[in-house]
Amino acid sequence: MKNDMNGANAPRFSLKPADLRRVSLTDGFWAAWQKTNREVTIPYVLDQCDKHDRTRSLRLEWKPGADWEPHQFYDSDIAKALEAVAFSLQTHPDPALEARLAEYVSLFARAQQSDGYLNSYYTQIGLDKRWSNLRDMHELYCAGHLFEAAVAHFDATGSRDLLDVAVRYADHIDARFGPTDEPSPNDGTKAPGYPGHEEIELALIKLARATGEPRYERLAAFFVNERGSQPHYFTAEAERRSEPPKSSRWVSDDFPAPYAYFQAHLPVREQTAAEGHSVRACYLYAGMADVARETGDAALLDACRRLFENIVDRRMYVTGGVGSHSHGERFTVDYDLPNEAAYAETCAAISLVFFASRMANIELDSRYADVAERAMYNGVLAGLSLSGDRFFYANPLSFHPTSPVLHHVRSDAERQPWYGCACCPPNIARLVASLGSYVYGVADDTIAVHLYAASTLEFDIGGSTGSLTQKTAYPWDGEVEFTVELSAPETFTLALRIPAWADGWTIDGADVRDVEKGYAYITRRWQSGDRVRLSLPMAPRRAYAHPSVRQDGWKVAIEYGPVVYCLEGVDNGADLAQFALPADAELRSEFRADLLGGCTVITGTGLRRAPEAPADDSRALYRPSSRRTPTPFTAIPYALWNNRGSSEMRVWLAEV
Repeated sequence: MKNDMNGANAPRFSLKPADLRRVSLTDGFWAAWQKTNREVTIPYVLDQCDKHDRTRSLRLEWKPGADWEPHQFYDSDIAKALEAVAFSLQTHPDPALEARLAEYVSLFARAQQSDGYLNSYYTQIGLDKRWSNLRDMHELYCAGHLFEAAVAHFDATGSRDLLDVAVRYADHIDARFGPTDEPSPNDGTKAPGYPGHEEIELALIKLARATGEPRYERLAAFFVNERGSQPHYFTAEAERRSEPPKSSRWVSDDFPAPYAYFQAHLPVREQTAAEGHSVRACYLYAGMADVARETGDAALLDACRRLFENIVDRRMYVTGGVGSHSHGERFTVDYDLPNEAAYAETCAAISLVFFASRMANIELDSRYADVAERAMYNGVLAGLSLSGDRFFYANPLSFHPTSPVLHHVRSDAERQPWYGCACCPPNIARLVASLGSYVYGVADDTIAVHLYAASTLEFDIGGSTGSLTQKTAYPWDGEVEFTVELSAPETFTLALRIPAWADGWTIDGADVRDVEKGYAYITRRWQSGDRVRLSLPMAPRRAYAHPSVRQDGWKVAIEYGPVVYCLEGVDNGADLAQFALPADAELRSEFRADLLGGCTVITGTGLRRAPEAPADDSRALYRPSSRRTPTPFTAIPYALWNNRGSSEMRVWLAEV
């Protein structure tokens, strides 16, 4: 693998995410979430896979006439759950989880066909139909999640049992798809197909890194580069099925162009805006970033930059959620960010974390890690209850239990125990389990700190071994102390991200060489016991949307560090739409150890509007005047809403 990008737009650094096995989250916010994840969420997700037909589909138990049917995405749910288990085992050995992991690995191995094919849906409903509908079915998507699980399993256990299954399946796919001028052991030619639901692209890069097999990198690059080319593969395969091209409801005039739902309306280098299904889109962009990094493709990296900027500057919620419309779970147009009707699928925020984190390691620009952090603390965590066993699929920014929006948006009144389409629960489980790998980026002579969390990183640098320890109560406190331990003194660079919101930050204990693209660089000859203290001033602050976001005109949101806040009815009573925040109202922060697992709340005094009842008719719908009553309020972190029962919720508040 190579990286030969050069020129003015080349990245200054190219770091790797820290090896998860060398990062320990030791205390505080994320350590608590990981504990709940491994003790509750992961076992719960595995149990639900058993209960809701995923496991028996993988066992190939379905027969025609049965009272249940396999589904095209069932294998992916199990694979993501297994990846979560494997990530957790890398940092916290657990014999019970390891035994369950081994059981599922054996099921995948037994379900694999003699030619390497592995998909429980097509194996049961008819192998003659396999690979006939890449646009709508999920074979390559499920394969990608299997490959990711296999790499994580190998890292956790050292066993090749699942990795060898993945390699055989990848070889089967590589023999079938690719440039038409490449020979195929099947029938002499390869098909120029690519997935309708992206994910395999980034998974193939992981598999290539784990095995050292360059064919998998080339296949990932092919899937990226072939996408949207003419003649269009999805049209051709529909014709082979004797179906019109618009046989899918997602190939319709409701989208900006045919196949935009699948991000296949144009070749990826010509795409300038995030279109279509938001999870598919950000999985694709993450895969594009991986391919650009591994192949040195500067033009592809430029496309990643453009698409990232379009999302962050025009199509992302303040919570880091993406995909504003329920129809197609998709991006719509610039600045269209409704609140009560927001879809903002949990998986979409997770996929944005994947994309942004990859970009942060490619070119070490804080805007990427800022976005990853925003999504993690808000758009992702809102999808999981504090108890660890209830989930949101969609994540609105305004909620009323009686709203008719509930009838057409997947905004449940409470987090749910499971979903028929259960992509989000195992997805959030694997992200939380793997969070340590997102905290640090490493290179030969550089350690970058992307996220602040109480943790220890073990590393090798020069001829020495060492550790970097973070001590912090982030995100509730902005003081972060770093301690370096080394077997022998070494010279290297420590790069600390300075969040965009952190005005007045300071670093004590070391000289900052320079600050570039939001990272403060400290280069010195380090010795054991060296300490550096980063201070990020924490105070409540107001955030305002771009004027083109019509839904948020004359409204304000409250933030504290990386955390977005909301008002919830359980603290503030009903009719939150009648609440307003004066522009000069003082905002105070207070940590409450006994509330919602321990969190900082924002308090102050706002105004509540109460109509003056006309003397002749107290029931009048419209009134000539109203009174405003000073009202104390308490705002909680958005991610923690709906943990005390169903009540109103609102992120954006009227400002007067």
